[in-house]
Amino acid sequence: MSTMTAHLDSAPRSAFNPWIVAVAVVVPTFMELLDTTIANVALRYIAGGLSAAETDSEWVITSYLAANALILTMSGWLSIRLGRRNYFLISIAVFTIASALCGMATSLPEIILFRALQGLAGGGLQPCSQGVLLDSFPREKQGAAMSVFGMAALTGPVVGPTLGGWLVVNYDWRWIFYINIPIGVLAFVSSYFLVQDPDYLVEQRKKANAQTFRFDVIGLGLLAIAVSCWEILLSKGQEWDWLWDPFGRIQTLVILIVIGVFAFVIREIRTKDPLIDLRVVRERNLAASCVILFCAFGVLYGASIALPQMLQQLFNYDALHAGYILSPGGISSISMLVIMGYLMGRGMDARWPIMLGLLLIAASNYWMAMLNLDVSPWDFIAPRLVLTAGLGLIFSPINVAALLYTPQASRPSAIALISLLRNEGGSVGTSLFQTLVQRREQFHSSRLNDNLDSLNPKVVDFLAVGQDIYHYNGSGASVAHDMALQSLSDLRFQQAASLAYFDVFWLAALLGVALVPLILLMKKSVAQKQNAVTSES
Repeated sequence: MSTMTAHLDSAPRSAFNPWIVAVAVVVPTFMELLDTTIANVALRYIAGGLSAAETDSEWVITSYLAANALILTMSGWLSIRLGRRNYFLISIAVFTIASALCGMATSLPEIILFRALQGLAGGGLQPCSQGVLLDSFPREKQGAAMSVFGMAALTGPVVGPTLGGWLVVNYDWRWIFYINIPIGVLAFVSSYFLVQDPDYLVEQRKKANAQTFRFDVIGLGLLAIAVSCWEILLSKGQEWDWLWDPFGRIQTLVILIVIGVFAFVIREIRTKDPLIDLRVVRERNLAASCVILFCAFGVLYGASIALPQMLQQLFNYDALHAGYILSPGGISSISMLVIMGYLMGRGMDARWPIMLGLLLIAASNYWMAMLNLDVSPWDFIAPRLVLTAGLGLIFSPINVAALLYTPQASRPSAIALISLLRNEGGSVGTSLFQTLVQRREQFHSSRLNDNLDSLNPKVVDFLAVGQDIYHYNGSGASVAHDMALQSLSDLRFQQAASLAYFDVFWLAALLGVALVPLILLMKKSVAQKQNAVTSES
């Protein structure tokens, strides 16, 4: 039995209502998170508009995610050195300018470069806005503050494919970038007047700038190698056949990732001025929260990719209507975020809604795994509502639980680590879901082939009926026979693909259940008004 005390944060300096500040800082965060998925549905349009191969256009996504992940780990250091307010404003300005440049790109290398710049700027928006929210609200209202942040973090990736599909269908792919310009200008102006640095950050910046300028160049280099190779691996792994790549590209990437991560961890632990203080993960609430957020966002992003692909591939939806199926999920997530913001302010232990949220994620994916090809759109919307409700239950409490016992001075590193793992969870989930769908489709297709032979009477009857139908409609005997065979092949593909998607949802359900025991490792997490929080563990 041990007792731990975490001191209350200093009072916010802002003279403005914290809810006004919350809106100001959440808008650019929503804009940045929207851009993590909005370009996914536009890749073939971008490739066609820039006369490039569609497979090469994937670098538009990879360059953004790699740059975004790299800067996230530096955000704590940059916030201290530049001042969080200054860093936040610089990030908004550069992100907006980079968005305009992406829209004006005339070649694929240009848009890849500008997307990398956009990712570098956007990486600072999440941790900065999260830090501003935590400092603007008193401890007992930090659950509500994280609910506001969660609205951006959860709805951005959900709305992205729908909005992107609508823009490319009705206007042009360049508008998925141009739409950021008015939002960015508004966010910059409002944040310029509303956001201020609290006293403790002002003191930290003075102390840091009074010391000899030290920057962990070696740590940054190791991190850049690991993150870049990791994002390329996730993006190109399936195309290059993973570890069976005959050219050794994947094997080389894996070696560089292992070396880079291992060397980076050793470097950050041993150096006096680390790029990111990895010692913060010794706090078990933070460690457990990082794992849960990583996996939860993996499920969110993976499902957000797998479901519209299934709808387009098996149900003949276009990108816009597939996005409509995903959109109602934002309603349940926002509803849960509002409810949890209220309940956390009333003293609810954060562990229980996190557990309930994980169980809802598992239940929703199990529901999806039980579907078949004879379903209506509502049969997809309903489990999607349950999934996003579960994520809404998790997001606000888990951010409170993760940072409740983290010392104030270590918060920038903790927030940067949480943001990094949240983003990387999305990247891993997207890549893993796509790979599993393709591999399981091959498996089920092979298994179905075992019974599709000329000795199976049901196959003989199917081909005979099909041949008669096509022959009756005017096709010759030979053509009618070939068309009947093609119909059987199409049916086999449809069934194999559906089973593959359902297998992926099964895996997501099992993952949700497997995360529940982590809750038992966490300490009681109640946002209280007292000057200290005492917890027995």
